[in-house]
Amino acid sequence: MSTGTDNPRPGDDASIPSPPAPTGRGLDPLTARRRFITVSFLFWLPIGMSIATGVLLFTDRGMGLAAIAGFFAVHSLTAAAMELPTGGLSDVIGRRTVLATAGLLNCTAFTLFGLAGAAWAITLGMALMGCARALSSGPAEAWYVDTVHAHAGPDADLRTGLARGGSAMSAALALGTLLGGGLPWLLGLGPGVGEWLTDATGGLVIPLSVPALLGALVEIVFVLYVLSALPEPPRPPATLRGVVGGVPAAIAAGLRLGARDALIRRVLLTASATGAALAAVELLTPGRAAALMGTAESGALLFAGLACAGFLCSALGSQLAPLAARLTRSSERAVLAGGGVVTLGLTLLGITTGSTSPLATTAAVTGYGLVYLGLGIAGPNANDLLHRRVDASGRATALSVQSLALQLVAAGAGLAAGALPLGPLPWLLAAGVVLAVALLWARRVAAASPQVALPSSEPVPAGTTPER
Repeated sequence: MSTGTDNPRPGDDASIPSPPAPTGRGLDPLTARRRFITVSFLFWLPIGMSIATGVLLFTDRGMGLAAIAGFFAVHSLTAAAMELPTGGLSDVIGRRTVLATAGLLNCTAFTLFGLAGAAWAITLGMALMGCARALSSGPAEAWYVDTVHAHAGPDADLRTGLARGGSAMSAALALGTLLGGGLPWLLGLGPGVGEWLTDATGGLVIPLSVPALLGALVEIVFVLYVLSALPEPPRPPATLRGVVGGVPAAIAAGLRLGARDALIRRVLLTASATGAALAAVELLTPGRAAALMGTAESGALLFAGLACAGFLCSALGSQLAPLAARLTRSSERAVLAGGGVVTLGLTLLGITTGSTSPLATTAAVTGYGLVYLGLGIAGPNANDLLHRRVDASGRATALSVQSLALQLVAAGAGLAAGALPLGPLPWLLAAGVVLAVALLWARRVAAASPQVALPSSEPVPAGTTPER
């Protein structure tokens, strides 16, 4: 944690090397931004392709809804359990290695989804995918920030690159959703194409499994791109002692982030509020879509369209994030504005429950888009504040703590929303949580040390400025 000094103190864990001072050499910020955008797009495209067909594919393989719910629980629990350990691992052995490993795990998972029909294979795939999600939650962004700081110093602009990365992620999810839903439909248009594919592979490959297998191929491209396009400064060779000793220290320091710095605590609470908002939207919207359309099948089609539109709104919000910071004159106020937009969207969704009139439907669709637009605005600005507070030795760990906060609260909020009676209450409770956290940003945090050094187990020395 920050101690009021710019350099690590004696006694800091030596197994996690500090980055070199800015030299003006290496990749320039524009090149780093383009590569970060490409990595973000390639990683999330296959995941988007699995959204439209995942449940239908498992159902076609003979799995019941209870089993499918169990599969997704395995994914969530694995991601949550691995979040901090893998974040620390990235800070020890490097961003590129961990990110490439995430791609290989996803490639294996998508292959299992596309070819296997047994419950144990799907469970294994979900566990691998959860581990990959944890591995990927920080390294790409940490690499981008490290590269920009090494070239241009810690005061270099980050918001634009982070916003473009968020837009690339949202665009990949939107395009992937369309591709994943459209490919099986296109295969069904040709006379006997789907049947031929199934017969030719002995039932291993069916039209619904094509998006997963195509996603596995995209993951191979992702891994090759990561290994060739994301250079890192030399690190000391990673030894078993360094990994075993460095990762727990990084985890312990990550867990202390929110306790010792008010700004980081607000960032983590903002991630938690994001989890509550997403849980409400993802759990409650499919049922409303089915009720509006009259059947589950047509409701699923409507939800796929809404999901795509939501991702596009998120991409637009990410693009607007730097402008929002300029208009509000600070990243803090931009996060507040984004939270306000999310609150408005959830409120519209809440007050329109129980009505299928054209006016109520229009308001609900508008609210759905506003939720994702606001999240897109708030995310890059919150992360910009986080990166200015945490140095490179713990950047991926900090991002993992942030992701962990989102996932844990999303899981709890989802359970709570499912237990509440259908109606406006779940939506309005989520809106209240988002608004309460957003209002924390109305008051700026007092200036503190610009970079928090992780990990460290030493107390704050006397004479330094404590973090509030």
